[in-house]
Amino acid sequence: MQDTQVHATIDYDADGVQHGYLRLPYSRDDSAWGSILTPICVIKNGAGPTAVLTGGNHGDEYEGPIALHHLARELDPLKISGRVIAIPSMNHPAVMAGTRTSPIDGGNMNRSFPGRADGTPTQKMADYVQRYLLPMADLVLDFHSGGKTLDFLPFAASHILDDKAQEARCRAARDAFNAPYSIEMREIDSRGMYDHAAESLGKTFVTTELAGGGTATPDTVMIAKNGIRNLLIHTGILQGTPTRNPSITLTQPDDECFHFTETGGLVDFKIRLGQHVTKGDLIAEIWHLGSTGRAPFQVFAQRPGLLVARHHPGLIQPGDCLAVLAVEDAD
Repeated sequence: MQDTQVHATIDYDADGVQHGYLRLPYSRDDSAWGSILTPICVIKNGAGPTAVLTGGNHGDEYEGPIALHHLARELDPLKISGRVIAIPSMNHPAVMAGTRTSPIDGGNMNRSFPGRADGTPTQKMADYVQRYLLPMADLVLDFHSGGKTLDFLPFAASHILDDKAQEARCRAARDAFNAPYSIEMREIDSRGMYDHAAESLGKTFVTTELAGGGTATPDTVMIAKNGIRNLLIHTGILQGTPTRNPSITLTQPDDECFHFTETGGLVDFKIRLGQHVTKGDLIAEIWHLGSTGRAPFQVFAQRPGLLVARHHPGLIQPGDCLAVLAVEDAD
């Protein structure tokens, strides 16, 4: 008997296209024997590598879910060798609500790994992904964007890893995705992340940040769709010629890339996404809401770099991340 409450309605080993659900029992006030039905699509043709493709890790990030719904309808199993497992809305309650975290249990899927088989609904799903899906994978792609609170230059990302051979595999896959920017990314809050869960199992892992603002655009959806195709070709699952557009390679050498605010108020940015700054340049002023006539709080660049991410709403709270820099890779 499986040590999980999550039941897959598809057969991972069957050839062809299957559309089904990961069904998780969820007893609630309006349905004593209710379930959370997380859509899943498996496309398989014979032996070959397995790609696990996920979106909706956070529920207000849309390029990944849109691109994966396209894939589920359009990918011909006769044109692949291997298996593609696509989950457009990994934190399905959050996606349905359009919120970063689950409205059921407040769970942030991307801080819930390795999960718990006897935990909250979010933890149970993380546990299933950790113990049943990730072991199948040769490649893991997890789509992110800025959601409602951040805006990014569109990039694909990999991480610095202790295993340098694995790091090189992840970097090569990141570059194959061919986003407008390719970044070696630092994480400021890595505990419980899906990234670490996949990487700790030795998997080739790629993630993205594709703009933000709680919406998607034709350009960012196309980046996501082309990126999936490129990665499937790179992994050997799909035959074809990858899309190749110019991509700028970036890195984040230290924690000074991240700029936080000590006060809240109205954000008045002085630089644009993609703009270069030098150390000491004014990034933004934050105007106090409680009275007029007060000087704004000023945030200055802690190092030279390119603005790759910024707080999106016009209001900011003390302790929020205001801006993130990166530098062009000399290599």
